[in-house]
Amino acid sequence: MASSDLFANYEQDFTSITESIKEKLERQIPNQKGEERKATIRAIEREIDEADEILGQMEMEILNIPTPSRTRLQAKLRLYKSEAEKLKRDLRRTTAIVPKNSDREELLGGIGSSDDLQNDYDASTMDQRQRLLSGTERLGQSSRRLEDSHRLALETEGIGINILSTLKGQRETLIRARDTLTEADSHIDKASKTLKGMARR
Repeated sequence: MASSDLFANYEQDFTSITESIKEKLERQIPNQKGEERKATIRAIEREIDEADEILGQMEMEILNIPTPSRTRLQAKLRLYKSEAEKLKRDLRRTTAIVPKNSDREELLGGIGSSDDLQNDYDASTMDQRQRLLSGTERLGQSSRRLEDSHRLALETEGIGINILSTLKGQRETLIRARDTLTEADSHIDKASKTLKGMARR
């Protein structure tokens, strides 16, 4: 399968996952509370992880695509990354909102409960998790750039070795040519002396 076809498949997977995340954020979570709400948030977190993995695969595939098409796909990838970041922000905002009219609030007459603390904790944990994911992604990008630089250095070294080998061969050819000319000059001198001697006789 061509790299462009793989990229298109990743695009379809990414679109499917982001639509699922939006459905949960916009329609399910606002009507949920308690354990049901937490389960939906965990499902969204898993889907966000999958979306990040797909973006990573798309980024790798772009490297194998010819340059004329690569620029266009890189622009699309940037849009997908922006969309993923927006979904992460939406999730953080959603988890920071305490559901109203929960069963516990009704029992306590609106007094703040441990659910408030739990939601604050969940929001803080999610924020830390996203920072870790972003840091991991940046490290991955840096590693890939280092690998590319190392590969380029090896290629340059190989070219340098070939050039030095060629220059060495040319130097040896020039030395042999010089020796041949020196020997020819010697023969010419001898012949010249012989001819002069014959002329005098």
